[in-house]
Amino acid sequence: MFSQALTTLKGGWLLLRAVAVISSSMATIVSTILPLYLYFSISGNTLVTTFTLLVVGAIMIHGILTHILNDYIDDQSGTDANSPAILSGGSRVIQNGLISSSTMWRLGKGLIGTLCIIVLTLLFLQYYKLAILLSIGLWGAISYSLPPLRLSYRPFIGEWLSTFPSVFFLGLAGAWLAMDTVPLWAIQNATINALFCIAWVMIHHIPDREADQQASPTKRTSVVWAVNKFGSGFSRLPALIYFGMTGLCVFWLGFDRIYAALGLAVIIIATISLIVKMDIHNHQQVSNYEKMTLVLAMVNALWLGIFI
Repeated sequence: MFSQALTTLKGGWLLLRAVAVISSSMATIVSTILPLYLYFSISGNTLVTTFTLLVVGAIMIHGILTHILNDYIDDQSGTDANSPAILSGGSRVIQNGLISSSTMWRLGKGLIGTLCIIVLTLLFLQYYKLAILLSIGLWGAISYSLPPLRLSYRPFIGEWLSTFPSVFFLGLAGAWLAMDTVPLWAIQNATINALFCIAWVMIHHIPDREADQQASPTKRTSVVWAVNKFGSGFSRLPALIYFGMTGLCVFWLGFDRIYAALGLAVIIIATISLIVKMDIHNHQQVSNYEKMTLVLAMVNALWLGIFI
C-alpha cells in the first residue's frame, strides 16, 4: 500500500508539470494581483481569497485537467511514444506505467463532470464572474485536446482559440474579481503574458516535430506546419513570430509605462537571441533554452506587475 501511494504521488506530481504551470498560469496571476497589492486600497482578505481561488482553478484546469487530456490523446495518437521526452512529450506517466491510459481517461471525464457541476452551482448562486472564468478554462482544456475539435492538432488554431483565451482571462481575473472595472494595465499584462505563453509553447513543440508528424492522426502543430512548408530550419519560425508580436506590445505600453516597456524589450531581445542561435537538432539544448525562456516568462510577468 505504501509503494502504491508513492507511485500515485509521483504520477500526480509528474502529471502536474509544475514548472510549466508556475511559469505561465501562476506568473500571469501574480502579474495582476501584485499591482492590486502595491497600488490599490483593496483589503488583504479580498486579495488572499482572490489569489487562492485563481491558484486553485489554475492548478485544477491548467495543471491537471489540461495535462490529463493532452497526455491521453497524445498517447492514443502515438506522438508521445516517439517523442525525445526531455521537457516535451507529455508527463510520461502513461509511458512509464505509473497511470494507465484507461485510468487517465476516467480521471479526465470525472474531473470534467465535477467542474461542470461547479460551474452550474456558481451560476445558481449568482457567482457569474467565477462561472464565466471556469467555463473559459474548461473550454481551453477540452477544445485543445479532445475530438472532434482537438485544436492542438491544428496549426495556429490551438494556441489562439484554446491556449490564449485561457491564459488571457486568467490574467484579467484578479482585477475583474477585485475591482468594478478592468484597468488598461491589467488588459496589457494579460495580453503580453498570454502571448509569451503561446510563444514558449512553440519552443516546446520543436523537439517533437518528427514524432508529431508520425502520429495518427498527424499532430499538425504550428511547428510542424512551418517545417512542412519551409523546411526543418524554420521550426523556430512560430516562436519567433509570437515573440515578435509580444515585442510589438512595447509600443502599446509606450511612455505611460516606460519602465515596463523597456524591461519587456530587453527580455524579448534576449529570448529571440536564444531562439536564433538555438540548434534545433540538439534536443537537450532546445530544452535548456526552453527552461531559460520559462525563467524569462516569470521575470517578465513580475516586471509588468511592478511597473504599471
